[in-house]
Amino acid sequence: MKQIYKITYHPVNKIYIGKDSVGSYKYFGTPNMEIVNLDFEKLPDHIRKNYTIQKEILWESENCSESDLSLKEVEFIRQYQSNNPSIGYNRWPKFTPKA
Repeated sequence: MKQIYKITYHPVNKIYIGKDSVGSYKYFGTPNMEIVNLDFEKLPDHIRKNYTIQKEILWESENCSESDLSLKEVEFIRQYQSNNPSIGYNRWPKFTPKA
């Protein structure tokens, strides 16, 4: 089962959109952990020690191609604006603010 998922890091509430070609419920993607850690370093110590990571399956398919899965991932990144550094941790495609 191929999936597009959204990871939400609580309490910073930033998101990461990713794809999974095998449908592993234990897979949490590959955001740039240096960027994630920078946000968590700004939090009080007691909050850094008690946080939640939530995974939500946004879309899935049993028979889409890898190229269609990649296109669907970009579609959701743009829809949720997870490539906007103030909203999320995706850094591709590059975020361009609308004028």
